[in-house]
Amino acid sequence: MSTREREGLIARIRQIRRVASAPETPQAGDGANPDAGRIDALEARLAHLEQLLEGLQDSVHRESGRQGKLIAELQEQIQPAVMGAALSKDARERGL
Repeated sequence: MSTREREGLIARIRQIRRVASAPETPQAGDGANPDAGRIDALEARLAHLEQLLEGLQDSVHRESGRQGKLIAELQEQIQPAVMGAALSKDARERGL
């Protein structure tokens, strides 16, 4: 895990903790709208789920980039000219 990825992960964790530890705001006129507390709880939960989804999307994007680079490196290594040079070098080093 690179430093940049680690910093991004730490920032997302801090943001999630801030949302989770935010104090509940008192509702004015509790008798007027009994569902206000439930709505606030659902909004907080939805915000949390959106943050988790964004984190997942970031993770998938980073992993697909890593896999793309790995595939490109492997394709480069199996090119006939590159493979031939590597085999020749190995044969010379082994004295064959």
